[in-house]
This record gives sequence, C-alpha cells and structure tokens, in this order.
Amino acid sequence: MTDLIKSLAIAASGMEAQAQRLQHVSENIANVDTPGYHRKTISFRDAVDGGVTPGPVRLDRSELTQIYDPGHPLADESGHYDGSNVDLVIEIADAREAQRSYEANLRLFDQARQMTQSLFEILRR
Repeated sequence: MTDLIKSLAIAASGMEAQAQRLQHVSENIANVDTPGYHRKTISFRDAVDGGVTPGPVRLDRSELTQIYDPGHPLADESGHYDGSNVDLVIEIADAREAQRSYEANLRLFDQARQMTQSLFEILRR
C-alpha cells in the first residue's frame, strides 16, 4: 500500500517539475524577439524520496544574436544591437519533451490512483 502512495508522490513530483519546465519554455518563446534576453534553462535533481525536484533556473550565457537594424533605438554606431539567444526550434522540441514527460507521469499517477482505490474497495469488504 505504501508503495502505491509513494508512486503517487513520485509521479506528482514529475508532473510539477515538467510544468515548471513548460513555464520557462513558454517564457523563452514569448521573449524570442526581446533585445538582450537570455534563454532560461532548468535542470532536475533526484529527490530523497525517489521523486524529482527542479534545480535552479539558469540563464543561457551563449552569445546573443547580433541584429543589423540601424534605425533601431538600441543600435550602436555600426547599426547592430543584441537580440536574444532563444532558438524556436529548440524551445518547441523542449516543450514537446516536457509535455510528453508530463503526460507519462499523469498516466502513472492515474494508474496508481486506480490501483489504490481498488485496494481500498477490497479492504472495505
């Protein structure tokens, strides 16, 4: 019985971690055209109880895209300004991966919940 409850907690921690990852991916996508924006990344750590905990949010320090637009208010003497380092293809791939991981954890959570309910019904008899 405790293993089923533990599996519920592990699946819930996975869903929470992937939801946080999706939040950062959506912020990155929303800021793809924001000058000077650095992409946010997040890593995960194994928790003591077997679940997952999100690590610290980090900024991707790769070089920003140089955009040539002499009429832009942020342009320097050469007509360039710093864009963002967000790559939409990478962000969409990350969003798909996070969504699929979330759905897998949700299925695991639902199956463990159904098994727990079945076990409670058997014990009530």
